[in-house]
Amino acid sequence: MKKLSQDASKNNKWIITVRKWIILVLFYAIVQILIMTNVINDYIFSTLVTVCINVILAVSLNLITGFTGQFSLGHAGFMSIGAYTCALITLRYPTVWGFLGGLLLGAVLAAIVGIFVGLPTLRLKGDYLAIATLGMAEIIKIFFRNVLEDLTNGAAGLSGIPQFVNWTWLFVFTAGTVALISNFINSSHGRACISVREDEIAAEAMGINSTKYKVIAFVTGAFFAGIAGAIYSSYFYFISPDMFDFQKSIDILVVVVLGGMGSISGSVIASIVLALISTLLQSFSEVRMVIYGVLLIVIMLFRPQGIMGSKELSFSVVKKWAQGLRQKNGGIA
Repeated sequence: MKKLSQDASKNNKWIITVRKWIILVLFYAIVQILIMTNVINDYIFSTLVTVCINVILAVSLNLITGFTGQFSLGHAGFMSIGAYTCALITLRYPTVWGFLGGLLLGAVLAAIVGIFVGLPTLRLKGDYLAIATLGMAEIIKIFFRNVLEDLTNGAAGLSGIPQFVNWTWLFVFTAGTVALISNFINSSHGRACISVREDEIAAEAMGINSTKYKVIAFVTGAFFAGIAGAIYSSYFYFISPDMFDFQKSIDILVVVVLGGMGSISGSVIASIVLALISTLLQSFSEVRMVIYGVLLIVIMLFRPQGIMGSKELSFSVVKKWAQGLRQKNGGIA
């Protein structure tokens, strides 16, 4: 009986995995066809690029803040490391291999900086950690602007960066980031990170090295922020130090909070929702930011835990919603 139950559980996991792969392949193919038929024009595609970059940034920050409970305000600093590294390499080696090498090196350098920053600062908690990471991001910005001025062109930034980002690369890196971080969260290491978030003292009492898992989450988040920065620089041609300031870190944090602290699917949904709101408000340029801010306040008043809270969107959740709606409609009838 127990063996039959285990076999049924394995079959269900296979079915869910196959469904996810089919949906991903269909989504990639549909968007590719829409691009080839020019239904998705350059403007819509640039919005799609922004959504994907925000998804990578929000999911990676959610690993640090939502799942491990570390309040970080320095994510834009890691993004800038990936952006500048990839830009400098592709300007000198404008090939696909140059782009991929720059992207990977940028992510690795961001992760290395994450180790050096994380080891001393992650012993801090709450507001103190937020201030320390904010200071780190400002140091990185000044480093690119002043210390490496001959290499990065200082405050003027780098322009004319070769563009290698297309839908295929965008899909691979975005879906890959979501899949890898989601698998990490569902592993024993991810559960250790969640236990640190819930109660650090109790986690240590159970033998979990809280500093180790904080650093792992921080470095992993920095690595993927570096990838997001590399994609940004390769698609939008131009970068400058001021693009990766405090406001950028706040923008990423807003996406995480709106989607739900501790929800990967929430971060994805919030990235799409905010991009759609921002696009729809383009016609109201004078009051766009005011309306944007009011909408955020209204959403947080009625849904303070975020769109998904700490839950994940899955086939079982969609089924429950559909059943609830059917029962409600049946009850009314």
